[in-house]
Formats: sequence, structure tokens, C-alpha cells
Amino acid sequence: MAETPRLLGFTCYKAGATHVFKVEDRKRSPDFGKEVMCQATVLETPPILICAVRAYADTPYGSRTLSEAWMKDPPDNLERILTLPESFNPEENFKKIEADLANTSKIRVIAITQPEKSSMPKKKPDMTEIEVGGGTIQLQFEYAKSLIGKTITPTEIFKDGQHVDVTSVTTGKGFQGPVKRWGVTVLQAKGRKTKRGIATLGPWNPHHVGYTIPRAGQMGYHQRTEYNKRILKIGADGKEVTPRGGFTRYGPINGPYMLIEGSVPGTEKRAIRLRYPARPPTNFSEEPPQITQVSIESPQGR
Repeated sequence: MAETPRLLGFTCYKAGATHVFKVEDRKRSPDFGKEVMCQATVLETPPILICAVRAYADTPYGSRTLSEAWMKDPPDNLERILTLPESFNPEENFKKIEADLANTSKIRVIAITQPEKSSMPKKKPDMTEIEVGGGTIQLQFEYAKSLIGKTITPTEIFKDGQHVDVTSVTTGKGFQGPVKRWGVTVLQAKGRKTKRGIATLGPWNPHHVGYTIPRAGQMGYHQRTEYNKRILKIGADGKEVTPRGGFTRYGPINGPYMLIEGSVPGTEKRAIRLRYPARPPTNFSEEPPQITQVSIESPQGR
């Protein structure tokens, strides 16, 4: 673990996808040293605002909240998420956390996004807890306390070439049958009753339908985490990656952005949570990749 405390996550918004040309830097790749093309997801990354610090203790039943301290004058749009008290007393709550640091196992901050600083047509911010890592609990608390009321950019947390875990809600596909949902075979044309179903629900005994039987139901709109996505670039001017005519169903990016190699779960405008990898790759260099070109061709032929 690092000696200095740091935040271990960030929240941003998915704008769309593009493709980039970069120099292949995986030494075991047959294309090592050559220019290759790869898909990339573009995220808009307006600064997040740190609103509170929360302390946790380990118990036989999991983590339990000890206490928390909120910033004195939270932004007005926070009322779109929570019912706020008339006033906060952060100093008194900080003293409670500090007095109980011996029992504290984790320090986390509560952060909200600032969609008004992005191209998102929304006013309600997205709230998330971000863990503080590195150093001792005392150092983590002092670091989190210093962040209260301040904004954090992704360059203060991540760097180019680093791997991250990406958590989001996948694209919703509604109520689907077992053929689309589970990929079962369509039955023959002469089959009885149904064709896009399954031929049997299971044996007579046991007298219930097993959980492994593919049935119709909700498909998509599930929270999923994808591991070890590589950050290709963290930039300050979104015009560098905005295609002509803007991103479909999103528009232009005018502020900071991030390029992630490959795909990211969810649709445009969806909140994306990034975190330090839970199981980082061991045989991969985290040097910044050499990007030669980012495509800004319009997906709509403009």
C-alpha cells in the first residue's frame, strides 16, 4: 500500500465511443512496436465535489458506520438527493471521528458529481462513496478532512496507462425470452406449443423448477463491474476527441475527458464509477501509451 493517502475512485459520465491509433506496447504481442487500431470509450470527467467524510469499523457482521462529518455549506443541488438539515456542524463531528480512530478500519469520502459542468442535460448529481487508501488511518483521516468542500479531478487520482475497474449499469433490454436472454436453441418447426422456449422444465423429481433452467425475464439494466480497463489518455479539452456534430445522444465535450481502451457498460449519459483495480495485471507495463491519432469522424456522416 502506498505511503501517502489517496482517493481510490472517481465518478464520471459516458459520452460515446471512438477508435484510436496507438503504438502496441505489449512485448509479447506479434504487433509490438507497430501502429494498431483499437476501440476506445470516451468519458466526460467534470470535477467531483467532496461533501463528507465517513468512518467505518469492522464487526462480526461486516462494516458498520461509526460517524460522519459533512461540509458546512453544501451545494443547493444536494437537496435533490437528500433531505438536508438546517445546518451542519463539521468541527464537532470531526472531533467524534478523531476520538474513535482506534476503532476505525476504513475512511471514506462521500462525493457528488457536477453535471452542470458537463454536457449532461441533468441537474440531479450522482452520489458515491470513495475509499481512502494508503498510509495509516490517522493520515487517511487528515487527508480526507483536508478534501472537504473541495473539487477533485481525475488527474489527481489516476494517470495515463493505468488500469482501473469500471462499474456501471448495463444497457437495459427489457423482458426477453430464453432464446435472446440465454441463447438456447430454437426448437424445430414441428415442435408442440412453443418454438422460442425450452422443451422441458426439468425432471419430475425434485418437484420444482431449478435455478439453472433458462426462463424469460429481465435482461440488461444490471450493475456490472469489468476488471482491468486501461486508461489511454486523460485530457483537459474535450474538443480533441469530440466527433464532428458531437457524440450521438450526448453532444459535444467541452471540458476534461478520459479515454478508456475497449468498451464500458451502459448507454450514453450513464454514470460510470472508476476505481483502483482489485486484481491488477502483473505482467503489464503502466507506462503511458503512445497515441498517434484519435478519430473524430462523425458517426452520422456529417
